[in-house]
Amino acid sequence: LLSPILCSLAQPVTPELLVSPSSQDGDLGSECPEDRGNWTGRLDFLLSCIGYCVGLGNVWRFPYRAYTNGGGAFLVPYFIMLAICGIPIFFMELSLGQFSSLGPLAVWKISPLFKGVGMGTILIVSLVAIYYNMIIAYVLFYLFASLTSDLPWQHCGNWWNTDLCLDHHVIKAGNTTFPVNITNTVSPSEEYWSRYVLHIQGSSGIGDPGRIRWNLCLCLLLSWTIVYLCILKGVKSSGKVVYFTATFPYLILVMLLIRGVTLEGAWKGIRFYLTPQFDHLLSSKVWIEAALQIFYSLGVGFGGLLTFASYNTFHQNIYRDTFIVTLGNAITSILAGFAIFSVLGYMSQELGVPVNQVAKAGPGLAFVVYPQAMTMLPLSPFWSFLFFFMLLTLGLDSQFAFMETIVTAVTDEFPYYLRPKKASFSAVICIALFLMGLILTTEGGMYWLVLLDDYSAGFGLMVVVITTCLVVTRVYGMKRFCRDVHMMLGFKPGPYFRACWMVLSPATMMALLVYNIIKYQPSEYGSYRFPAWAEVLGILMGVLSCLMIPMGMVVAVLREEGTLWERVQQASRPTMDWGPSLEENRTGMYVASLAGSQSPKPLMVHMRKYGGITSYENTAIEVDREMEEEEEEESM
Repeated sequence: LLSPILCSLAQPVTPELLVSPSSQDGDLGSECPEDRGNWTGRLDFLLSCIGYCVGLGNVWRFPYRAYTNGGGAFLVPYFIMLAICGIPIFFMELSLGQFSSLGPLAVWKISPLFKGVGMGTILIVSLVAIYYNMIIAYVLFYLFASLTSDLPWQHCGNWWNTDLCLDHHVIKAGNTTFPVNITNTVSPSEEYWSRYVLHIQGSSGIGDPGRIRWNLCLCLLLSWTIVYLCILKGVKSSGKVVYFTATFPYLILVMLLIRGVTLEGAWKGIRFYLTPQFDHLLSSKVWIEAALQIFYSLGVGFGGLLTFASYNTFHQNIYRDTFIVTLGNAITSILAGFAIFSVLGYMSQELGVPVNQVAKAGPGLAFVVYPQAMTMLPLSPFWSFLFFFMLLTLGLDSQFAFMETIVTAVTDEFPYYLRPKKASFSAVICIALFLMGLILTTEGGMYWLVLLDDYSAGFGLMVVVITTCLVVTRVYGMKRFCRDVHMMLGFKPGPYFRACWMVLSPATMMALLVYNIIKYQPSEYGSYRFPAWAEVLGILMGVLSCLMIPMGMVVAVLREEGTLWERVQQASRPTMDWGPSLEENRTGMYVASLAGSQSPKPLMVHMRKYGGITSYENTAIEVDREMEEEEEEESM
């Protein structure tokens, strides 16, 4: 009866079977979830997930992908892939995290043989965190540059401009009679980005990084400082910051959308964005592009969703949250397309060129095209500041997730040493990643950023997601996983989820993987082609995350005893302490691994211990009954 009280006082009860020889002095008992931390507000988790999923890709990748793959017709494969691939894997990742209250490494107690999947995830997230924060540093640079009466990329004639620079005001003046040929000219915003911000002319290529750009270096330092201060107290601090960073971008997006659609020529851009070209649906490339957009936009496989869910209460309704976040993410992408293309339509009319000549994706849209469009508006510094502030808030909460994933994964592995020093450990991680990212602040840093972007989260991430899906459904078992969800939420996943987990999702992911390998193209930045050694380095980045899986298998097998096959079987089974972390949530089959639960009816002992039968304990009784019936059928 004193157990819940003792747990709240951080004096946990540890089953004798689970106490290692090194922890029998009593100081190293199992941790209580309170020590690990939990979300402190009802909306913390939901807003963190929305902030994590709704990122820079929604603004600078989705609109471009939509218009190049059939316009409005692209929404058909997009929502089909969301249903087949996005929602089921999203729900699976949340379920694993919430059920176990463990990070991306420790969660592989579910099958220690595959712990290398968790190590691969951490490697991928670390590489992505390095360059993602550099993008936030670029945004900060532009944000500060917008605090002027005249935007510095508005006109030619600055020291960084060349003879090829052509001001849009000149183009507009020339449009009165004949269109001006702009094919061999460069906009002031493009030269500001490449020649001033990046100073890329100081580097001959990826092998010649040149000098550090100290203004970029200071922006990167500021970016890491902001991230550290926001994750200082784990989810208790980041969970409060996201109330602003996850909601404020919507306010700015609506403002940009209203301003965009009221501009002359806006509907020209929107028509270009949404005009359906249904013949594109016959192309396999369009379906692959839709699946890739879903895959990267929702952030599955990076461990962020699993980490956030691990801080939930055991019975949090993640089924509802899955649909809110995934559908909300899709709607945000579509709205962002309206905001972007309405301005691009106005810009194309001002320049007298087709929309497809001004439309770009990625950094080209964020740091060249859209800033140029801002110079054509009245109060241009104000709109520029709003746009880059929106990008900052979109980027920051995704970066919070990456950092929380790394910190949580490692502290869950070494809870007794690192959890009390989580703030200091977070600082060490931030400093290490900042130092590794310094090469991105050099004159040739953009080449390294492109290399990291192309390879760090490519086929390696797909292998991680496919393996996770197969291990949960085949090794751990679909029936057992559905029982876990049943125990947690009070209902079993329906046929739709089971069909996707068993067949549709892994098959789609494998098709994506094969497509990426077959259609492999070397990295490039503008007209620059990367040398062979850089390509090999990039491929090794992707392969290394995959190699973590067999390496983890070797370690897991060596730790077991018996013949090779016996070792593999033992390592593939869940550990003794796998299951819900709180004692009162360990109902049904999981009670047997708790102290004092040697009764043949452990659930009854559990209920007498904690008193009363809740709806979730009724669920546990049903699960027990199903298991007994299955055992009887097997024995017959």
